[in-house]
Amino acid sequence: MKAAVLHEARTPLVIEDVTIDKPGPHEVLIRTHAVGVCRSDLHFVDGTYPHQLPTIPGHEAAGVVEAVGDEVRTVRVGDHVVTCLSAFCGHCEFCVTGRMFLCVDSSVRRPKGAPPRLMLGAGQDARPIAQMLNLSAYAEMMLVHEHACVAIDRDMPLDRAALIGCAVTTGAGAVFNVADVTPGETVCIVGCGGIGLAAVNAAKIAGAGKIIALDPVAEKRAVAETLGATHTIDATSDTAADEVVAITKGGVHHAIEAVGRPQSAATAVKVLRRGGTATILGMLPPTESVGLSAIDLLSGKTLQGGFMGYNRFPVDIPRLVDFYQRGLLDLDTIIADRLPLDRINHAFDELRRGDATRSVIVFD
Repeated sequence: MKAAVLHEARTPLVIEDVTIDKPGPHEVLIRTHAVGVCRSDLHFVDGTYPHQLPTIPGHEAAGVVEAVGDEVRTVRVGDHVVTCLSAFCGHCEFCVTGRMFLCVDSSVRRPKGAPPRLMLGAGQDARPIAQMLNLSAYAEMMLVHEHACVAIDRDMPLDRAALIGCAVTTGAGAVFNVADVTPGETVCIVGCGGIGLAAVNAAKIAGAGKIIALDPVAEKRAVAETLGATHTIDATSDTAADEVVAITKGGVHHAIEAVGRPQSAATAVKVLRRGGTATILGMLPPTESVGLSAIDLLSGKTLQGGFMGYNRFPVDIPRLVDFYQRGLLDLDTIIADRLPLDRINHAFDELRRGDATRSVIVFD
């Protein structure tokens, strides 16, 4: 198969021929149809987060099941599926207490010493490729554990479905699961990329009162308004946080950070009202920290993470597909561009500039 291989951080990905293994027990071979270009991948490509190399990035994907291994119970050949990086085992402490998104059990990954799934080259010169986030989706095919994908309605367009695998699951999940927004409450979303725009749309679905979106790019603020933002503010303004507090007469009930920068996280805390909650979704650099001041604590403010929107993806992803099919979830507006795999480096350059909402790699 063709795949986009990262050999060294901070270098362009290379389209190469890669050999993919056959599915083993509990494994599913998927023909990839679409993959979103997510900032999380960029963190690995640019070396902010380390990863074993060479590797194939990509995790926000949708495709069609090509083959299944022994003991697979959840999907069948021909099923349309969305993948999710938060694979779960189903029996660890986190899974049995309803926090599947925190599962780190190795039983849903290849055991140590097992033959690699992906190989570069052939014969004696062949070398293994590390699978990124158990998916490696910038490739014509993926080999994943059955607990890393879920079947969806076949009428759902797969280029839109791909976004649900990360951006929508994370952004909408932050509203529905993490913050648990109550109708009428005020929400501020910091950052209008794919995740932030999904949070804006979900806040509208949840019946939030004022929905305020912050972003430095005017075009992205306009998209946020299309998706349900009642107010938008230039995030680079020195008075941005003060404007949010003024609009809401004291601050918001919920602030959702969807960028991954310390300044954005600080803004999310600053715009809170007394008793408000800030949810940090973005992947900040590993050495950074976010905190609350003594006054914030005395004011009853809460700071929390929201990894992958605290999803229960076998249930959440089909529901989000249903939201799209009923016209509640607007994925068409979020997608800025559709590109072939050989334009992946261009897509990452666009992501670095920060002007676009969401690009999607599509396969014929």
